[in-house]
Amino acid sequence: MTKAELISDVARKTGLPRKDVALVVNAVLESLREAFFRKERIELRGFGVFVTKKRKPRVGRNPRTKEEVKIPERTVVVFKPSKVIKENL
Repeated sequence: MTKAELISDVARKTGLPRKDVALVVNAVLESLREAFFRKERIELRGFGVFVTKKRKPRVGRNPRTKEEVKIPERTVVVFKPSKVIKENL
């Protein structure tokens, strides 16, 4: 589902104009983005939890040349779905 599809779906379900829904969806995504930058835990009850984790540096391998490549440490966002979502998948 793309952002445009999400906006259309929410507008259809709520009866609100697409323009208003787009403002709300963009504001929510911006708030999530800012929380990720601050490395905060985001819990949406009934949906899941977003957390940031550090990945250790490691050595990878180029599949074409088999040459070793150093992969630096980095921070990634991890999503853990709620129990309700896990049970219904």
